[in-house]
Amino acid sequence: MKTFIKSSLIISTYNWPEALRLCLLSVKSQSVLPDEVIIADDGSTAQTAEVIDEMRLDFPVRLIHIWQKDEGFQLSKIRNKAIAASSCDYLIQIDGDLILHKHFVKDHLELSKRGTFVTGSRVLMSKQLSEKMLRLQKTSIQLFEPGLGNFCNRFNINWLSGYMADRYRPNDVFALRGCNMAFWKEDLVRVNGYNECFHGWGREDNEIAVRLFNSGLRKRAIKFGGIVFHIHHNEADRSGCPENDQYLSTALQEKSVFCSHGLNQYLNNVDEVQIFENELSLVSNA
Repeated sequence: MKTFIKSSLIISTYNWPEALRLCLLSVKSQSVLPDEVIIADDGSTAQTAEVIDEMRLDFPVRLIHIWQKDEGFQLSKIRNKAIAASSCDYLIQIDGDLILHKHFVKDHLELSKRGTFVTGSRVLMSKQLSEKMLRLQKTSIQLFEPGLGNFCNRFNINWLSGYMADRYRPNDVFALRGCNMAFWKEDLVRVNGYNECFHGWGREDNEIAVRLFNSGLRKRAIKFGGIVFHIHHNEADRSGCPENDQYLSTALQEKSVFCSHGLNQYLNNVDEVQIFENELSLVSNA
C-alpha cells in the first residue's frame, strides 16, 4: 500500500453555507482523508462560521476556518492566508461549491510528484440536479445521473489517469482550473504564492501557473480521476477581467517567477492571518 504524504485540503468559500456543508460532507466520505482541512473564507457572514462549527463536532480531521473582512472579491489574498496556515507539505485546492468524488484526495496524492503541480477538471451539474443535492444534502452521485455534463470527466479510471498525467496539454497555461489544483507548499513559497494585485474574478490561477512554469516546474493533468461535481450557480461578475488579463500578460511577457505582493507577508507576519479553530480566534500559522 502506498504511503501518502501529509496533505492540506484548502477550500475557498464566500457566503454559500449550504454548498459548503455539502462539500464538507463529501470530504468526510473520502477513501483517503487529508490531514487537515482549511476553509479560506473571503468575508462570509456568521452563517458560514456556524456551519463550520457544526461540522467540526464530528469532523474526522482538523478543521480550520480562516476569515478576512469582506472588501470585495479577494480570492488570491485569502488563498495566501490559507497556504501560510497550512502545516502540511502538499496542498490540494478546491472551491466550496464542489462535491468531491470519494477518491478525490486519494487520486491527487497518487499523482503528486516533486517538480510538478497538478490541475484537474470538473463535472458541471444542472440547476435542477444541484437543487436536489442541496435539498437532500446528498454527496453520492451516479455516473449517468440526469443533469450531469462533461461526460468524459465523470470516469474514475486509475491506469488511464496515470497515462494521461504528463500527456494532456502539459504546456498550456490556460488548460487549468483553480477549483481543482494541487501544489507542493515549498514551490508556492518559492514563487510567493498568489499575486494579490488580482481583484475580482479571473486569471489568478493562470498567472501563478505561469510563475510556477518559469521556476522550472512541470504541469500534470489529473484526468479520469480527482473528480469534482460543480454545484450550479450564477456566473460571477467578470468586470475585473480586463485588468486581470493585463497582469497575466505581464507575467507571460516578463517571464515572471516571483510576485512582489504575495504569500511572504503572512509567512513573516502571522498576526495578519485570522484563524478560527475550536471556536477560538488564534494568531498562529499552526
